[in-house]
Amino acid sequence: MAANRLPASFFVSVAYDCWAFRRLGIRVDAASGAITKWLYRDPDRPIDRMAQGEGFPLTGREVILTPPLTEEIVRGLRVGDVVLVTGEMYTGRDAVHAHLMKNPPPVDLHGAILYHCGPVMLKEGEQWKVKAAGPTTSIREEPYQADVIKKYGIRAVVGKGGMGAKTLAALQEAGAVYLNGIGGAAQYYSRTVERVLGVHLLEFGIPEAMWHLKVNNFAAIVTMDAHGNSLHAEVEKRTGEALAALGA
Repeated sequence: MAANRLPASFFVSVAYDCWAFRRLGIRVDAASGAITKWLYRDPDRPIDRMAQGEGFPLTGREVILTPPLTEEIVRGLRVGDVVLVTGEMYTGRDAVHAHLMKNPPPVDLHGAILYHCGPVMLKEGEQWKVKAAGPTTSIREEPYQADVIKKYGIRAVVGKGGMGAKTLAALQEAGAVYLNGIGGAAQYYSRTVERVLGVHLLEFGIPEAMWHLKVNNFAAIVTMDAHGNSLHAEVEKRTGEALAALGA
């Protein structure tokens, strides 16, 4: 028997990380634009929160970061430190990084925190509101990140999944760190945004624009520091050795 159609394959899809809680659909009345039905929801089951409480318990050992950051503060951080950012940060993903390679930034980035994020935004009157703001995969910015850090004085980059050797070398040279955010926690991070202070490069589109945010207790962990240490590189090395041992 041949099964040349996708539906005939009866495959199983495993969704993980930031996609897992985003599968929603609606039916819309074409005349009025009203939502007539939500799809992929059990109508007899109330909508549950992903967790009973918001945020997570603090230990008192977290490092409070208040931008703009100094080199001294950043070089005092080590891989494994949990940080809470309170203050201003900027978003910047693919289009922003490519733009900064050839053009000066629209804002002063010295001491700034740059967040790899394409937020979901809603404009209410004249004020923008953040509806979701989880970290995006950072390795896409590897061709640009080292140059952007050294050229504009960025002290911290936030994203998920880590970055490569070129960025690690730039962190050590310039005195900057990589902060790993929580993948899939877009709603949690949106609640840390107290206010949208402005937006630049909006011509790139809402996800790709540079958003100026004021955050409170934005949690992340140092996974690449200014001393040449990378948790991502260490994990890759250990798993590579384990795989090699299995194949021996």
